[in-house]
Amino acid sequence: MNSNFHVLSPDNVPACPMAPGMPEREALKKELERQSQTPVVIPAIINGKEFFTDDRYTLAAPHKHSLKLAECCRCDEKLIKMSIEAAIAAKKDWEALPKEHRFAIFEKAAELIEKKYRYVITAAVMLGQSKTAWEAECDSPDEVCDLMRYGIHFADELYSMQPKCTSGVFNRVIYRPLEGFVCAVTPFNFASINSNLPSAPAIMGNVVVWKPATNAILGAYYIMKAFVEAGVPAGVINFVPCRGSDVSKYILTDPRLAGFHFTGSTEVFKSAWKLIGENIDRYRSYPRLVGETGGKDYIFATESANVNALVTAMIRGAYDYSGQKCSATSRCYIPAKIWPQVKKKLLEDIATIKVGDIADFTNFTGAVIDKAAFDEVAKYIDEAKDSPDAEVLCGGYDGSEGWFVYPTLIRAKSPNYVTMLKELFGPVMTVYVYGEDEYDAMVDHCANSSLYALTGALFCNDRKQITDLEERLRHSAGNFCINDRPSGALCGQQPFGGARGSGTNDKAGSIFNMIRWVSTQTVKDTFCPDEDYRYPYMEEE
Repeated sequence: MNSNFHVLSPDNVPACPMAPGMPEREALKKELERQSQTPVVIPAIINGKEFFTDDRYTLAAPHKHSLKLAECCRCDEKLIKMSIEAAIAAKKDWEALPKEHRFAIFEKAAELIEKKYRYVITAAVMLGQSKTAWEAECDSPDEVCDLMRYGIHFADELYSMQPKCTSGVFNRVIYRPLEGFVCAVTPFNFASINSNLPSAPAIMGNVVVWKPATNAILGAYYIMKAFVEAGVPAGVINFVPCRGSDVSKYILTDPRLAGFHFTGSTEVFKSAWKLIGENIDRYRSYPRLVGETGGKDYIFATESANVNALVTAMIRGAYDYSGQKCSATSRCYIPAKIWPQVKKKLLEDIATIKVGDIADFTNFTGAVIDKAAFDEVAKYIDEAKDSPDAEVLCGGYDGSEGWFVYPTLIRAKSPNYVTMLKELFGPVMTVYVYGEDEYDAMVDHCANSSLYALTGALFCNDRKQITDLEERLRHSAGNFCINDRPSGALCGQQPFGGARGSGTNDKAGSIFNMIRWVSTQTVKDTFCPDEDYRYPYMEEE
């Protein structure tokens, strides 16, 4: 009871390359085959119990319309309200549990996900979200476990931050969980975010109502099962699949809402913020709003850029996971002097990219997540083909068997062409080629033309120019890379998040995020308080 316990600083889980001949590759393939042949029914999990509802939808693999993976239950008003009551009922005991025991539960969850659930969750992410083996491996187990373990580490550091004590006085800060419950709404594209959004507040002693993305529910379900097996008490995290409109109607307007942890579209986050603002008089305390949303992420190249490294960064940044990352490269500024070399190598390399079923490990990427995403991206590709202001250098789409959009490269004739400005969330990269006389204007355009400020990259080998550009592009990206692609941040190494329309920049996987889930209380303990109200200055001469 009186020990001063501290956790060790974690190391990142090393990513397995899944190369031919590796036992991990064979184990993953076996699990892919098992899940492909064994669809499951996914319930809600509220107060530790499973609930199977009549309102259901079918989850199919994005890369194969015919492959049915799961039948998924939706919660109605009664179950949603039950989840809130379950969270509130669990709150007292959970926040009273000593920190080392909360830490132990989530460390066990990470161990289970890294070992027992490793191939189950990785295969579910591959099939349900059309991720390749490499993308799924880096996501889960790697980043899922990293975010939990670093969350524990930073929580421990946070608790250790205490004020100065003076003679006769002990001063301390108590890190209280928020007064109420946290609503976590997670996206389709990362299992790690599915895990982190409910677990980070819970590590800090909060209780959570978790609404997973409709089209990423398979991997999220197995993560929830790992939480339960690790010993997360009933009601602390409630797994509540439901319609987004019901989150707004029943959860975000509840007077006991204390926090909203969100990753998704900028428009949805703005509407939730507006809804909470409209209901501000209802809440017991001001809800904490933490959101990571969209991006229109860039690469700005100069004439001194290493062309081979630049092209590799453009391809990986734009086309990994079919561009369905908020950090994906989608606009590039390339100087005219090196454009012929860049274009030649880009088109040669893109021509070698294979797109298809992720169960075929020779494919570089799979499909976009669903028909709505496919239709949206296809529309902009078609418009670019017909526009006098753009040239489609390669790419296209085919939705006959899966929602496949091929790596698409557009050259814009104006830096204000729509695909240089709008987030598409697909494998579409737009390049603007600038002349020497446009350099300053394009730096300013890169810095100020987007409503987003999530990630950006600079390719340049002139250190004086790098220094100048780093300053001029300072507010254009929350994560800024020099001579590397703007996607692929590692937990504990590059805390992730952006500002402007990209979110609240609370840096997932860092101490800055964990501090958002506590409400501090300062305690001053005076040993020998004054016993006379009079001050010395009041004495007569």
